[in-house]
Amino acid sequence: MKWNSYIKDYQSYLRIERGMSKNTIENYSFDIERLCLFLEINKMEVSPLKITDETIQQFIYHVSKELNPRSQARIISGLKSFFNYLVFEDYRTDNPLELIETPKTGRKLPDTLAVQEIDALIAAIDLSSNEGERNRAMLETLYGCGLRVSELVSLKISDLFFDEGFIKITGKGNKERFVPIGKLTQKYIQIYQNEIRGNLTIKKGCEDTLFLNRRGNQLTRAMIFTIIKDLAVKIGLKKNISPHTLRHSFATHLLENGADLRSIQLMLGHESITTTEIYVHLDRSFLKEVMHSFHPRK
Repeated sequence: MKWNSYIKDYQSYLRIERGMSKNTIENYSFDIERLCLFLEINKMEVSPLKITDETIQQFIYHVSKELNPRSQARIISGLKSFFNYLVFEDYRTDNPLELIETPKTGRKLPDTLAVQEIDALIAAIDLSSNEGERNRAMLETLYGCGLRVSELVSLKISDLFFDEGFIKITGKGNKERFVPIGKLTQKYIQIYQNEIRGNLTIKKGCEDTLFLNRRGNQLTRAMIFTIIKDLAVKIGLKKNISPHTLRHSFATHLLENGADLRSIQLMLGHESITTTEIYVHLDRSFLKEVMHSFHPRK
């Protein structure tokens, strides 16, 4: 069916032409592989150049029984991108997803934690272990700088500019930004560097990576998820949280305390201000207070 060769070409296109990150490319590829698996299970031997909108519709109906509308929308978007690429390269004359509608998902408000809940999470870390000092430094960095988990695990020692009060972050699409870092977060990173990291046998290629596992390798994103989930269980937190929850909380707490959306956008590395505007919906009382304080008709 030759799907693999077209997928590999598409991955090269996303990496070289579009400048997408490894994680994004993997997500796009997963959507196509899911379609390939559906074709294989149903013994439909059809190439990406011959597949019809009817077959795609059958696949979408199949995944709709397993996934929520948001996940369905992501798969449709990923497949549209792949077939648009095939049209762009003149492999096909049409996109079989052209007329397939994306399910309405609404706009999901991100989960956030109160400052007291974040304090409780960090206080629950066992500092008697080497991993404890590292985990405290990581959580303080996630929340203190509003990082994505992928940005945290790839953070370099050479990206730390403590004298200037900033760290350099390489975000989505390899776009770089400078994010302010507070004295408290700096302190915990330095404790980890001086007391724990310096005693590790560091694997080749990880010499500049800040946060490492006990074997001196770069941490995985899954490991960060596990650490945070385990801490939530430890303190009896009922919310379903992830590393991204700390990023959302960072933005929400800044907004609640009077920061403007444009500044938050720059710190989060959002390409569009509309992405950042979701945080406006989180605290109605804050908005009411702003109106009463600044509107001439208060």
